[in-house]
Amino acid sequence: MKTIRGGTVLTPSGPTTGHVHIADGKLVSLVSDGSSIDVTDHTVSPGFIDIQVNGGWGHDFSADPSTIWQVGQRLPETGVTSFVPTIITSPYEVYEEAANLFNSGPPDGYVGAEAIGLHFEGPWISPDWSGAHNPAHLRLPDIDVAQRWVASGAVSMVTIAPELEGADDVARLLADAGVVVSAGHSGADHQTASTALAGSWSAVTHLYNQMSPFNHRQPGMVGAALTSNALCGLIVDGLHSDPSALQLAWNELGPDRTILITDAMQATGLGPGTYLLGDREVVVGPEGPRTAEGRLAGSTLTMDKAVSNMAKWTTASLEEAIVSATASPADLLGLDDRGRLEKGLRGDLVILDEDNLVAMTVVAGDIVFERPPSP
Repeated sequence: MKTIRGGTVLTPSGPTTGHVHIADGKLVSLVSDGSSIDVTDHTVSPGFIDIQVNGGWGHDFSADPSTIWQVGQRLPETGVTSFVPTIITSPYEVYEEAANLFNSGPPDGYVGAEAIGLHFEGPWISPDWSGAHNPAHLRLPDIDVAQRWVASGAVSMVTIAPELEGADDVARLLADAGVVVSAGHSGADHQTASTALAGSWSAVTHLYNQMSPFNHRQPGMVGAALTSNALCGLIVDGLHSDPSALQLAWNELGPDRTILITDAMQATGLGPGTYLLGDREVVVGPEGPRTAEGRLAGSTLTMDKAVSNMAKWTTASLEEAIVSATASPADLLGLDDRGRLEKGLRGDLVILDEDNLVAMTVVAGDIVFERPPSP
């Protein structure tokens, strides 16, 4: 039995001061007289869930899918307790390798965030909106490949441009199998995008970025996304979207349809320099990760910073921003065992200090990260 006491606990019914009891990896009570870990003046949040992580700390999943677990060991430092490793546009063999490695599970003794399925962001995206993805690997949606992905049981999410030939049939197959289909890297017109988001597509990959933009006469995918029921990913790093655009999205989406994502790449947790995104070279400097053509190539954002930025740059409260990093991604992925602090759910927690920095992260009841005291 482990008890965390004295902090502001973010429950589904609102913040409260109390204690959190964890036993056998699950929350058993949010009120207790016993105590073992004092987090007075801290915020007790559900563990963060990041559905778009390309790599970090020197590793890139598309270049080497075996590094998923090495990055997973570091993610709790940023408050992440569950993540969806993302493979960007690559040869089909890379996706198969990633699925096999995922199904093999973490190495013995692994301590870190839980990988909860793979996100295949490509290769079924538009050549005109591929961004930093290598266009040499782009393909049209393939029903046979989709069936193999479903059969692997490793895939949680696939990004598909809905205007591509064959996209409807593939998206339907995936959605019927419980895989989240997300619209992104797409030049779809408003009607095509709206039809997709009313059908098999239930999410939007990094809203605003690499998609047909909003115009008052041609609302594009952005307009379709904001006026649909789809959940939309947002990269809140100050580079991918201006704060005014974030506020516009927040006004339409609110916490329940906003999903904070990092789109973290190899340089996350490190400094400026030359890195990889898939098989493409990326230079990280003051303007973020950029290809030789100057295109943004993922981000070095961390989830704790995304939550803090959302609360700082928009009218979202800290509690609402946290919903977009916890309950909303859990809902999208159909995970009913996490994302909220409720009795019977997983004991996944992140403890934030007065400056909203990660002080401690708990995965399934085990403390997997504790920030050392300041000297």
